[in-house]
Amino acid sequence: MSVVLLERRGKTAIIILNRPEAYNSLNHEVWREITNAWIEVKDDPEIWTIILTGAGDKAFCAGQDLKEMARLKKEAEQEGRPFVSAMPEISPAKYLEMPKPVIAAINGFAIGGGLELALACDIRIAADHARLGLREVCQALIPGAGGTQRLPRFIPFGLALEMLMTGDLISAEEAYRIGLINRVVSLTELMPTAQALANKINENGPLAVRAVKEAAYKGIQMHLHEGLRFETLLLSKVRQSEDAWEGPMAFAEKRKPNYRGK
Repeated sequence: MSVVLLERRGKTAIIILNRPEAYNSLNHEVWREITNAWIEVKDDPEIWTIILTGAGDKAFCAGQDLKEMARLKKEAEQEGRPFVSAMPEISPAKYLEMPKPVIAAINGFAIGGGLELALACDIRIAADHARLGLREVCQALIPGAGGTQRLPRFIPFGLALEMLMTGDLISAEEAYRIGLINRVVSLTELMPTAQALANKINENGPLAVRAVKEAAYKGIQMHLHEGLRFETLLLSKVRQSEDAWEGPMAFAEKRKPNYRGK
């Protein structure tokens, strides 16, 4: 059985971390397969949205596989060579840009690299029993897949520093209160809620959805006047698409638009 599963439901791809016996932790094989899945759905024109989740009901992802890390470090010491982390230099959490909307369905613990994966997504929905945190300092490490950079951009700076420096876990309700996640639902409602949200996004023009995502992410790194110019540039490009004609025509003809992503 693959450690990463890829399912397609209409225009939505569901990527499932599939190591429930190890709390869906990230070893070398998982990193390789999730990166391959990330690239596959990114390049698939039939996929408009992605849901990322974990197998089972205990963990979304418990982070890096520390058992594998300890084994690799011991082997390196025995062979007299430098230790090389299991995490690849290119990972979906840190480097690969995904133009399509990505929803994290957090079905349990999201710790360390697991929370970093969730932070790399656009929208986060959590089951009410989920717990989240970056515990790297507890192992005398620091987050290595974007945690120190993304967390302070999502929540108040002081709260981000507290989480980063203590390694404490917070509840799904607390994560919702501070704006780290969008919604808290029961475990049984987690995937239906994520799928319903993906379906709602899929009703819109996909090129426009990707353009607003790009505008938002790049815009927050610009001064306002630069962001407004960038928004205008993207709008001029989107207006040239076939979908940009289909939307107004469908409205005028009182019918549902048939967007094609062209």
